[in-house]
Amino acid sequence: GGRARGRATILSSATEADRLSQGDVLVTRQTDPGWGPVFFLISGLVIERGGMLSHGAIIAREFGIPCVVGVKHAMDRITVGTTVEVNGDSGVVHVVD
Repeated sequence: GGRARGRATILSSATEADRLSQGDVLVTRQTDPGWGPVFFLISGLVIERGGMLSHGAIIAREFGIPCVVGVKHAMDRITVGTTVEVNGDSGVVHVVD
């Protein structure tokens, strides 16, 4: 739950994590345990695949990071560097600019 606003960073794998900055909103297809070390950097999480019991959603809850999962084509629809707002309470992702 909760809300976060930040710069969208789109990553295909955790090996690209060097492109993340503190407070970014991570947009990705799915997460696995290899993503764990980057969660301390992000303010929000948008995932194309999965549900409330998927790895990303569970870890986001543990870190207190707003997360929305099951956002089809998020990596194509959100542009790198745009400001996005993630509302984990309503399950809505809004592109601000």
